[in-house]
Formats: sequence, C-alpha cells, structure tokens
Amino acid sequence: MHYTIFDTPLLRSFMRTLSILLLRLRGWRIEGSFPDLPKYVLIAAPHTSNWDFPLTLGVCFALRAKLYWMGKHTLFWGPLGPVMRWLGGIPVMRSRNNSLVQQMVTVYQQSTQLVVAIPPEGTRQRVKEWKTGFYHIACGAQVPIVLAYMDYAHKVCGFGPVFYPTGDIVADMPRIQAFYCDKVGKYPDQH
Repeated sequence: MHYTIFDTPLLRSFMRTLSILLLRLRGWRIEGSFPDLPKYVLIAAPHTSNWDFPLTLGVCFALRAKLYWMGKHTLFWGPLGPVMRWLGGIPVMRSRNNSLVQQMVTVYQQSTQLVVAIPPEGTRQRVKEWKTGFYHIACGAQVPIVLAYMDYAHKVCGFGPVFYPTGDIVADMPRIQAFYCDKVGKYPDQH
C-alpha cells in the first residue's frame, strides 16, 4: 500500500502528542486498542458526521496505529487528492457495480500487514440496511472484522470484539449489528 502520514516519523510523533492533548481537551477517551493482528477489516459505526474522520485520525495517532480507509472517489480529485491518499485514503467508486471487493481481497492477499476502515453504512446519511462489502472483503481475504465505534453520547472511541465471519452473512450480520445498538453517532437521527 502507499506511503501515508502514519509512515512519517517526526510528524507521526508530533501528531500523537497533539492528538492525545486534543482528545483530552474535548473530553474524549479511548477504550481498548487496535488488535495486535497483522490484517483485518475495521468497521466503525455509527458514521453520521464528517467529524468522524478527524476523530479517527486522532485515535490512530494516539494509539500509534496505521490505518487506511475507503472514501468516495470525488474526495480524491484535484489538489486534495494526494493529501487524502497521504492521510490513508483509498478512492472507491460507489455508484459502479465493479470488482471493488475482489480488488480489496487482492490487496489484502498481497500485503503482510493491512488494516482498512470501512463504514458499514457506506454514507453519513440514514440507511435502511448496511452495505455488505466489508463482510465480503473479510471473507474473501480470510481476515477478521474488528468492531470499532465512536459513541458521541459518552465521548468514547473504542474497540469491541474481533469477529471472525463464518461466510453465513444472514446469521453473522445481525450479530455484528447488535454490538452497535447502544452506540450513538454525532447525529443520532441519521442512524
């Protein structure tokens, strides 16, 4: 995968200190830590605000973690494109029925270490059901799914269980979603 801000030694140390300070000043705390696993899909829900992104970066810096994330391709146009990639972004075209899952499976198979954050809602807006790409990527790459969250009601960012998908999405998805039933996004009416 490409070089990111998390690979920049001096900046990484400065950003860690700044992130810890800002999280504390804003009243946020972190529960748990990134699992000590070489590869996994990280889902974070509920995703209701643009503020989820800087908060996620702050948690990554505070915990010395390297994270990639998938975002809509329009975020990567123009002069912001290289910046978004440097921040760990992977552009995806959500409107096309393409081989995104297979592309990500291949990237996982070619990597010795890789963590990609994927919001299961696929958007910040209210959705009737989650997108299932994260599940299919995890199954295809044979990696676990880490259940992470940002609970704005309690100002807690945290990590739940490591979930090993069975391949039976009908049985697994309700179990995954149940973990998030008491987590509150910045805009609760959107989840």
